[in-house]
Amino acid sequence: IDKPAGLVVHPGAGHATGTLVNALLHHCGDSLSGIGGVKRPGIVHRLDKDTSGLLVVAKTDAAHQGLSAQFADHGRTGPLEREYSALVWGAPSHLKGTVDANLGRSTHNRQKIAVFRPGGRNAITHWQVRERFLEPGPQPKGAPAIAALLTCRLETGRTHQIRVHMAHLGHGLIGDSMYSKPMRSGQMPDAAARDCL
Repeated sequence: IDKPAGLVVHPGAGHATGTLVNALLHHCGDSLSGIGGVKRPGIVHRLDKDTSGLLVVAKTDAAHQGLSAQFADHGRTGPLEREYSALVWGAPSHLKGTVDANLGRSTHNRQKIAVFRPGGRNAITHWQVRERFLEPGPQPKGAPAIAALLTCRLETGRTHQIRVHMAHLGHGLIGDSMYSKPMRSGQMPDAAARDCL
């Protein structure tokens, strides 16, 4: 399923209706895999509410078991790789790299995920710069980018992993109000800023 941003995947606190699972149950009825339970039938993995992208849903228990095993393997021994595009503030100084930082529930805000050293669960994100965006108009050589488009490949699949890892890298996702610090006023043209937020 091509999940749009803003759609909650399954019912939870504050989202009893209007979720992807509600739509799937309406469309598929009892034909979804029951492995996910009553609240998550057919759901093999999740995407954050504000994340758009491909979401895999299983219609049979056999498909659910096979797909879940591939997602749990994170491409280590099998063919499945998860890759996401991320538009971030600024640009990393290198063209590619890896964030290897354990993640866990924040002790200060239970709705947020935080980097833990030591502790937390292993989390690894490989990233690569695809494009850097400079201020409009002529720029001197070596001018800092105001934003960059990255490809992020997950070796693990933790809640908010890309959002937290990119913020930890110092390049939070544009439009992410939970982990990303917006750029200073005037650093991005008004029209572009409206489109990004």
